[in-house]
Formats: sequence, structure tokens, C-alpha cells
Amino acid sequence: MIASARLRALGTSAVLCVTDPAVLPLARRELVRVLRQVDLMASRFRADSELTALNRRAGDTVRVSRPLFDAVALAIEVARHTGGLVDPTVGRALRLAGYDRTYVAVRARDGNFIAVSHRSPGWGSVELDAERSEIRVPAGVELDLGATAKAAAADAAAATVHEIGGAGVLVSLGGDVAVAGPAPAGGWPIRIADDHDAPLASSGPVVAVAGGGLASSGVAARSWRVRGGDRHHIIDPRTGSSAITPWRTVTATGATCVDANAASTAAVVLGADAPAWLALRGLSARLVRHDGSAVFVGEWPETEAQAA
Repeated sequence: MIASARLRALGTSAVLCVTDPAVLPLARRELVRVLRQVDLMASRFRADSELTALNRRAGDTVRVSRPLFDAVALAIEVARHTGGLVDPTVGRALRLAGYDRTYVAVRARDGNFIAVSHRSPGWGSVELDAERSEIRVPAGVELDLGATAKAAAADAAAATVHEIGGAGVLVSLGGDVAVAGPAPAGGWPIRIADDHDAPLASSGPVVAVAGGGLASSGVAARSWRVRGGDRHHIIDPRTGSSAITPWRTVTATGATCVDANAASTAAVVLGADAPAWLALRGLSARLVRHDGSAVFVGEWPETEAQAA
């Protein structure tokens, strides 16, 4: 029997499922602990977060906590692995595009914000000293860990809950899904949607996941009006502006949730070349165009189950 809990965290919805109902209270406490740690460490919108303090000291070499160092190092590794398509140095570009506060506050604006593009020097400009746990962000550069920290939190929470309670676990954080331990018969059923806040009872294609991670990235759920047009939260590091893409939503699988998120985000940025890029890396994915038609890559089932 599957037991579940749902809560709000990191500006998004968090869903926790376990195969043993007796484990749920412990699992929920552990998830809350992980999410609080990530928020205090990596939020761009908290004046007291460690990431905010690091960005404020851009140009200096800063000794940081080991969790933040590891989070930045992971983001740099993802940037390297994706050829710079997913880059943590787009924080200033996000801010200048209008994403300078929580998404709820951004959406509440009147649309008169003047967005400006900004290209950073890229992930290779960030200096890491693992031995001393020190980071130097170049002057004028702001880090954003949104593409990796949330997915890493899902991976960490799922793994820890399984280790502590022994049950099969699914953790979903705003479309980033990680599973650990024994899955239910037939796998964990996951509904795919453009908006991660869609009601659980809403309709949509369903896939089954037995291990690893699944992530969706898209331009529909987090977009806002600015003077002269619209912007969304996926920045193309090559232009310093919201990615111009044929894809409304990309969902990809990976060995971990971090891997899946890196693939789905890179695919949105890459645009028309994304299917070939994903196939070359042996990944499975579903790419949905703005008109609702879909392209399937790898082992993704072209005949999708529907949940009503």
C-alpha cells in the first residue's frame, strides 16, 4: 500500500510517496529537513541564504560550507557535461529578465518591467578550491543553482528515506522526480504535465518509473509578462536571455534526478537539435511542441497510457 504526503517548499509543490505507510511520518520529517537545508543554502530570494552571501561577494575568494561547495561543484559539473547548455552563472541574466524575486511576486507585476539580456563569462570562470572549500565567483557574476539544487535535493531525500526506513520512496519536487528502494509492482506511475502544480486528479500521459530519476523542464509553467513580450525561467547561456525553443515541455529520464533535469533543461535550450543530442547520449525523452504534438527519443513509449 502506498502512502503519500504533499507540501509546499522551494516555491513549488513537493510530493512524497512510500511503499510502507508506517514510514511516512519519518519520511516527511526527513524531506522537510532536506528542503529547509537547501532553502537556507541555495535560495536566490532569501537575504540570509549562503548563496546570496556568496553572490554578494563576487570578485572575492569565499570560504563556504561544504554543502554549498558541493552544490556549486555539482552545478559546474553539469555545465561541463552539457557543454554549457545548463550553466549556473546565469543568475544575473535571470534577475535582469525579471525573475528577481519569488515567482508568485514576479507574476503579480503589471507587465511594465523592462527585461535586459545579459551574457555571463560562463561556468569556466568560477574557481573552486575543494581542499579549502573556497569559491571565487568573478565580479559581476551571480550564481543560480535552480537547475541542479532542487533535483539534487530530490535524490538526497529519496536515498536517505530509503536508507532509514527501508521502504520504496518517490520524491517529486516541482517536476523533478527521484526514486529509491523497491518500487511498487509495475513501477511508480508518474503523470506528465506542463505545470507541476496541476491537481493530482488531472488528466495526462502516465509513465512508470522503477529507478533513477525523471525530470520535466518547460516554458509554460514559469513565464511572465514584461514590457514588449514574455520571458520564462530557462535562460540560454549563449544569448543571456530566455531560451527561444520549439519545445513547450521536455521530460527526460536519467540515472539520477540531477541527470534527468540536466537533460531536460539542456534540451529546451538546444531547441530543434535536442532529439539528436539526447539520442546520442542514449537518453529517453518526450519533447512536446507548442502545438501539443510530441517527439519521442530512445525507449520512451510512443503509445502513452492516459490517466483520467
